[in-house]
Amino acid sequence: MKAYRPSRAPCPIARAARLLGDRWVLLILRDAFMGAERFEEFIERLGINRAALTSRLAILQEAGLMLREPPTGKRARYLLTDKARALVPLFEQLGDWGEAHLFAESERPVSWPRARFAASDYQS
Repeated sequence: MKAYRPSRAPCPIARAARLLGDRWVLLILRDAFMGAERFEEFIERLGINRAALTSRLAILQEAGLMLREPPTGKRARYLLTDKARALVPLFEQLGDWGEAHLFAESERPVSWPRARFAASDYQS
């Protein structure tokens, strides 16, 4: 299983990249922002294999971005923490950038539920 080892780099971008630089981590967080909470929801939405999802959810828990409720047993929910919710503006900007720069003029990006993703919904 992939383990989370926090970066000791003096650069904040390097530290963030250590955690957020994994494709699956970004997509799991995206889907959590859009309402996914259960293991099977992530499997269905992402097409990720069980081992990879288990590993990434453990990393997100260790990093303090998600909580597993209940902590043990079946049918757990994976809930975003305030630390994770602070990433909403970053995700909005990443989505905007991707839409503006990574699609040909003839392509149309898949619409994502921005209203559900609004930073104002996640402010404490």
